[in-house]
Order: sequence, then structure tokens, then C-alpha cells
Amino acid sequence: MLLSLRRRFAPSRLLLIAFLAAIGIFMLLPIIFLVNNAFKPLNEMFVFPPRIFVQQPTMYNFEQLFLHSAAGVVPFSRYLFNSVVIATATTLAVIVVSTMAGYVLSKHRFHFKAFIMGAVMIALMFTPETVSIPRYLIVSGLGLKDTYLAHVLPFLASPVAVFLMKQFIDQIPNSLIEAAKLDGAPDMYIFIKIIIPLTSPAVATAGIITFQLVYMDVEASSLYMTKETMKTLSYYAEAMTQNIPGTAQVSVAAAIGLLMFVPNLIIFLLFQRKMIQTMLHSGVK
Repeated sequence: MLLSLRRRFAPSRLLLIAFLAAIGIFMLLPIIFLVNNAFKPLNEMFVFPPRIFVQQPTMYNFEQLFLHSAAGVVPFSRYLFNSVVIATATTLAVIVVSTMAGYVLSKHRFHFKAFIMGAVMIALMFTPETVSIPRYLIVSGLGLKDTYLAHVLPFLASPVAVFLMKQFIDQIPNSLIEAAKLDGAPDMYIFIKIIIPLTSPAVATAGIITFQLVYMDVEASSLYMTKETMKTLSYYAEAMTQNIPGTAQVSVAAAIGLLMFVPNLIIFLLFQRKMIQTMLHSGVK
């Protein structure tokens, strides 16, 4: 027991813990600053050098946000409702599509399989801006403008999610699937009862990535939506911070910054352990 205590409190181990704790605190500084900045009065926001911690907390920034949103044509709650519905629907749809695609690419044999996987790998190199025009032409050609589907459809083909799912499903033994087939289990049963439960870490990772991407997206609202009632909270946040004149812009930006950040933080904290498991077992470094 004495030996284990010496190992636990060895100087090298304590030094490593202190070093990692310092890095962790340093990485938390932006989050701490964001939270404190949302409750700072105007005189503290323009202090130089900037302060991390608020001295006199106030709700003035949030009052300004809701004051300006109440004066608008569309209420703040409508933008929030759109963001929640779109982010939830898109996340669920991407999980289903990417899991099915990953299962087929990993465990099935068919023609052009290598070509399709190569196309997925090439798609990983493209930024969203490079496909904005083709996306617009497809959405417009299908007559989906000013609909919720126009928000969801551009994200369904997610090469990152497909790659993650395929890499994770590769780790599932083929013998397990073959045994299920010998027992007469159809593909859909195997997919629902075997693949989905065993790939829950990868599903959580794909969900986190998709939710954050969709929740912060402004492209769909800017390009595909002409009705203000169909636009999202992220678009509203960007428009508010650009159109409000004077110091009120700083106050509203501070409040909106916190409101946009909190849902992403909650989602990540809930599923971070699953995400780490995905990185450990899928071969993604």
C-alpha cells in the first residue's frame, strides 16, 4: 500500500497532473470569457485591457436582445423553434442515412463499391462553399425553397458521418453478422438489433458534428428562404449583430453569443465520452 501511495504522489506524476490542469484551465478561458461577457455592462465591455470576469453582472444585454426582437416582424421564439426543429430533424436523418451507408460499404459486396468509397473520400476535401451553387440549383429545381426540407436536404449526404460510421462498423466481426444470417435474420433486423447498438459511440459522434454544423448554419436561411418565418436563430443572430447601430450591437452580440453557444456545449458534454470512444476504435486520429 505504501508503494502504491508513493507511485500515486510521485513528483513526476504530480508535475504531469499540474501541467495538464494548467492546459485545461487555459482552454476553458474562452468559455469563461464568453459567459462573463454576456453579463457585462457596457462600461466593462470597452475596458482596456479587457477583463475576463464581470465585476457588476447585469441582464441589460439580454433585455436589449429581447427588446429588439419584440420590435421585429417575427418573434424571437419563431427563430428558436425553427432551429430546434431543423437541427433535430437533420441530425436524426443524417444518423440514419450515414449508418445505413456505412453498413453497406463495410459489410456488403457490390459493383462499384471501391468507386463509391473513393467518391466519399474525395468529398471530404471539399468545403461547403464549393458546392453552394450546385446545392442552390438542386433545391430551387426541386421547388423546395421556403420549406423545412430545404434546410435538411443539403446535409443528408454527409461524407464525414459516412466515413466515421464505415470505419467504426469495420471493427464489428463479420462472424457476428454471418451467425445472424444463418439464424434467418434479414438485413433490416441485423441493422437495427446489431449494427445500431454496437455503433452507438459513432452515432453519438455523428450526431454532435451534425447538430453543431446545422445549428450554426446560415447558408440555408440566406439562399433558400425568402420568408422570414422560415429562417433560423443563427441567421437572426448574424442579422441582428450587423443591423443594430451603435453600442447596442455589442450588447446584443454578447447575449446572442452565449445563447448560440450553450446548446452546443450541452450536446457535447452529454455525448463526449461516446465521441472519445469513436476516435479510439474507428482508426480516426
